[in-house]
Amino acid sequence: MNASEFIGQEAAWREWMDAVDSERMHHGWLLAGAKGLGKGKFALAAAAELVREPGTSLPDPATHPDIHLLSHLPANDDEAKKRADGKPYQTKRNITVDQIRGMIRRLSTKPTMGSRRAIVIDPADDMEKGAVNALLKVLEEPPAGTFFLLVTHQPGRLLPTIRSRCRVLRFASLSAHDLDAVIRRDVPDADAALRDAAIGAAYGSPGVALAFAEHGLAQIHGLMRRILAEGDPHFRLRGALAEALGARPPRDRQLAILELARAALAGELPQAPPRRQAALIEAHVALTRLAAQAPTYNFDAGLLILEIGGLLASAAMPRDAARPN
Repeated sequence: MNASEFIGQEAAWREWMDAVDSERMHHGWLLAGAKGLGKGKFALAAAAELVREPGTSLPDPATHPDIHLLSHLPANDDEAKKRADGKPYQTKRNITVDQIRGMIRRLSTKPTMGSRRAIVIDPADDMEKGAVNALLKVLEEPPAGTFFLLVTHQPGRLLPTIRSRCRVLRFASLSAHDLDAVIRRDVPDADAALRDAAIGAAYGSPGVALAFAEHGLAQIHGLMRRILAEGDPHFRLRGALAEALGARPPRDRQLAILELARAALAGELPQAPPRRQAALIEAHVALTRLAAQAPTYNFDAGLLILEIGGLLASAAMPRDAARPN
């Protein structure tokens, strides 16, 4: 694997590989950057390069015994069944202290196939308090040959003592040119108009751009723009938005439209008149709060689209300003 695999993050990959090839590899790494930049994929590829023995092929990080991934626990299906009213329900998805302790127990033995072992924690900013304390202890005295990769888009949520024990690997937002290259590579049938729309909605995030291109969000983006321009007083556009989303959309499609709505609001702000800016900012803050709940809540698709549509309508162009002179 080489730097070209990670479009826009070539510098981060070269920094990692230089460290892997050195004799003084730091034991803790913080992979920090905004959501949707590919940090999780990067971490697993980095772990594979770390544990690969000289002269051998690149291992599969999903099956290699010396690569351990700690991530969210799955949602509780029994809890989901209790909410027949369709309202959001809380699920236990934080990385738990038991997961960290189980990992620590595995570290009592030497690496299975070589001299190095990689622990990937993604997302590291979603650990329970007890998990954070347990991780700190092992970071203070790491076993020989063990290296930690902590993936985070909110490094400020981690304890300063954890951050101080890690070398930071920063991930940058992508340029329009790099976003176009990512879409062309991963969604080769996307035409120029769809690529341009995806790039405009993504604000530097390849994850958002790909979700836009892969999930056919061009129609939804157009409806969002119309709601922002017209206000949708009769709920017709919101009805069309719900129809375009679908009755049972997969979770990644729901997350994609949350990011798309935030991008639509942010895109309006630079050219908005002062009297409209406050409404746009207020709606963006509310939508950001809604998006932050997404990892721990299961949204009814209809209620979610009404919430998004309502926030967009609340930030719409004032009707007197929207009329031509």
